[in-house]
Amino acid sequence: MGPEDILSFWLDEVGPEGWYKQSSELDDEIRSRFETTLTSAAEGRYSLWLTYPSGALAYTILTDQLSRNMYRDTAGAFATDRIALAAAKSAINNGWDLKIDEPARQFFYLPLMHSESLCDQDRCVRLICERMPKHGAVNLLHARAHRAVIRQFGRFPTRNDALNRASNKLESDYVSTGGYGRIVRDLQEAQAA
Repeated sequence: MGPEDILSFWLDEVGPEGWYKQSSELDDEIRSRFETTLTSAAEGRYSLWLTYPSGALAYTILTDQLSRNMYRDTAGAFATDRIALAAAKSAINNGWDLKIDEPARQFFYLPLMHSESLCDQDRCVRLICERMPKHGAVNLLHARAHRAVIRQFGRFPTRNDALNRASNKLESDYVSTGGYGRIVRDLQEAQAA
């Protein structure tokens, strides 16, 4: 399995209409096709992919996006976040994100959005504002919502069960009163006002 296989699958077969939809069928297909490749990446293989823009993009999609589908609602969904974040930051620092057309460019920014660091969250919002002029509006809304969660809690409470972390009362209330969806709606209403 090479980077071209990942890019062809994610960018062409799944495409924008399927990137953010939950589907157990898609999750099963991703697991069947890419689990071995993800395991190899987690073991430190595929470093050559990180030496050119499209390879870095495939690596980031594999370790940040496909992992979330493969292991939805489990700790495995987040197990490769650290290496996805490092790959994305390196690619961005090299300017490789700008060598990838929108909307695929967003996949360099999503590891920042998934980070539980406020600095990464701020950088994600900035990058989407600056570097996604055509397709950034929806991404920007979600980047701001993710940042709002990290500002409030310092972590994503919706991950607590999967990561075996205890939730405090504020986090439990957040989850039980609409959680992330409520924050997105609040931001949309503020934008419309």
